[in-house]
Amino acid sequence: MDSAALLDLLGNENRRRILRLLARKPCYVTEISEYLGVSPKAVIEHLRKLEEAGLIESRVDDQRRKYFHIARNVRLEVTVSPYGFASKSAYPANSSFDITTCRHLSLDISWDETGDLDELLAVLEDLERLENELSLAQRWVQGRLNDVFDNISETIGAGPESRIYADLLACVRSEPKSVGEISEEIDAPREVVTELLEVMADNGVVRRTERGWELTTNG
Repeated sequence: MDSAALLDLLGNENRRRILRLLARKPCYVTEISEYLGVSPKAVIEHLRKLEEAGLIESRVDDQRRKYFHIARNVRLEVTVSPYGFASKSAYPANSSFDITTCRHLSLDISWDETGDLDELLAVLEDLERLENELSLAQRWVQGRLNDVFDNISETIGAGPESRIYADLLACVRSEPKSVGEISEEIDAPREVVTELLEVMADNGVVRRTERGWELTTNG
């Protein structure tokens, strides 16, 4: 599901409360209504939207009572920094994915799926600790990214109030791009992009070629 649509969907507090409840156990409409303190009609509408988004599913028991439950794991990441706003949604990687191929990670967490409860609880503890460590690592990386962007702005003399220069340089660092491509990638008007590129060209940071705008060899 598109991350922007997911943000809109989860922007409603009652829908978030429904998901928290369903994360504990499957529930039917009356249970959810009593938990939220809202009418069954309103609950049904929230459930419809969550089900259409693929976040929940339903099943009918022997008494023909419809139960709702979480359908799948989804991770939503939102980044707000001086350099931009971004969101992305992600679903769990295929179980065959080999995380050891990630060159910045060194992990040794494995278990026998037929193991006893003590082994599973130990693995659970290891995974929870790893989750916390990865969260700290993400925050560290985000901080260092902002520091690098600040340094880029200062290096080209743009100052911290003109951080868009760093976005422009990051955009053309790997290959030449047209004004239109840059404008779309950094979400800025073409006129603004053109003006900023001309300023950086005057400072010898970028240059315009037949293939598009690119970094100078000494930029």
